[in-house]
Amino acid sequence: MINPEPPRDCPLCPRLVAYRGVNRAENPDWWNGPAPSFGDPNARLLIVGLAPGRTGANRTGRPFTGDGAGWILYETLLKTGFATGVYEADPNDSLQLRDCMITNAVRCAPPLNKPTTDEENTCRPFLISRLEALPNLKAILTLGDVSRRNVLKSLGFKASAGQPGHGTAFDAGRYRLFNSYHCSRLNTNTGRLTPAMFEAVFENIRAHLDG
Repeated sequence: MINPEPPRDCPLCPRLVAYRGVNRAENPDWWNGPAPSFGDPNARLLIVGLAPGRTGANRTGRPFTGDGAGWILYETLLKTGFATGVYEADPNDSLQLRDCMITNAVRCAPPLNKPTTDEENTCRPFLISRLEALPNLKAILTLGDVSRRNVLKSLGFKASAGQPGHGTAFDAGRYRLFNSYHCSRLNTNTGRLTPAMFEAVFENIRAHLDG
């Protein structure tokens, strides 16, 4: 099993390496590297996003920290008991995850927030290794269809397996896979994903884990 966290200067995807270099030149005080997973190493829940945002995890070095998506995600985790402390959009805040870990299907920020299929394929061994490194993992939450497809492929299933769409859940091998719309500003601002809809997904996960 490879290290589930790629090195800070991972060279595997030329386009992402070049974009990382541009961001590093413009903002040398940013993280500007693969965003490492964040959370409890004994977690029963793994949340999988798409990729770091340029001004979010690419800037701060922590998934969903510093961009709009992080506010609804971490507020929901706090409300449903998967986090403690206070989220301040700063990796040095007091936030800690409980029974939960967050990672991304692609670890480096892509231009326009859109990784290519080749980049997804190249980064997938890190996702596979991340899944294998969680000894108590029982549930996986995918945020958006790209995340869902990458998780399914990482588990050895076809990308079309299971049921797509927000709020769906199905068994994928020894795990229960839960799906949600991505908690992006676009989805929350347009009402495609409301706080109540997002919270309901986590309540279902909690019921599965503790039921």
